[in-house]
Amino acid sequence: MLTIQDLSKTYADGTQALAGLTLSLAPGEIVAVVGGSGCGKTTLLRLVAGLDTVTTGLIRLDGATIDGPHPGLGLVFQEPRLLPWLSIAENVGFGLAHRPAAERRTRVARALDRVGLTDHARRWPRELSGGQQQRVAIARAFVADPQVLLLDEPFSALDAVTREDLHRHLLALWAETRPTIVLVTHDVAEAAALADRVVVMRPHPGCIHATIAIDAPRSGDAAGQLRTTGALRALLDQSLATVTRRPAPAL
Repeated sequence: MLTIQDLSKTYADGTQALAGLTLSLAPGEIVAVVGGSGCGKTTLLRLVAGLDTVTTGLIRLDGATIDGPHPGLGLVFQEPRLLPWLSIAENVGFGLAHRPAAERRTRVARALDRVGLTDHARRWPRELSGGQQQRVAIARAFVADPQVLLLDEPFSALDAVTREDLHRHLLALWAETRPTIVLVTHDVAEAAALADRVVVMRPHPGCIHATIAIDAPRSGDAAGQLRTTGALRALLDQSLATVTRRPAPAL
C-alpha cells in the first residue's frame, strides 16, 4: 500500500507547493489526480518518485519510507524520453540489465506485444510516431513489474484517437500485474474513463479539495462516464473559485 501522510513541500524561495496532503492508495488501485495549474500535481508525483525531498510529512510504500528513487516505483513523463542510440527493444529493456538475458528478452517481447509494437523492436525511436514512442515509454515502465506506476500527463500531447488507443494499451498492461497507478491529468474525461478514484486538488498551496469514487470504473458505460465527467468539472470549478474568493492578506 502507498500512503502519503501530512505531506508538505516548500521551495527555497518560499513558495509552498503542497500543504498537509494525506492520501492512501490500495494495491492495484488507479487514482487520477486533477486540478488547475499550480496545485502541485507534478510536485506530488516527483516527491512520491523520490526525485525531490519533502519538507514535512511521510511517503511510505508497504511501510518503508520513500526518500529517494525506489525499485518498486515506475515513472512515465509527458514526453517519452527514449534513448535515441538504443533500439526500441533496448529502450524497453533498459532497466533490466541486472536480470538474466533470457528473462530480459521474454519480458521485453511480452511488453512490446501488449503495446502492439512487436514488429518495431529493431527500429530506432526517430522512426516512430509520437504515439508509438509513448507506447514504448509505457512498456518500459511496466516491464520491471513496478508496485506503483506514476504517470505525469503521458497522453496530453496526443490527438484524441491516439490517446484512446493508448488508454487501451495501458489498461491491457495494468491488467496483467495490477500495479497501483497514480495518473496526473488535466483531462477530467480521461480521469473518469480510467480511474477507480479521482482526487481533485486546489492551488496556493496545493491540497486536496475533494475525492470522488467511480461507481463502475472502466465499464465502458458512456452515460456514467459523462455524469462523472460533469461532476468532476463542477468540483474543479469549485476548487478554483475557493482560491479566488480567499480574502487578501492584511497589510
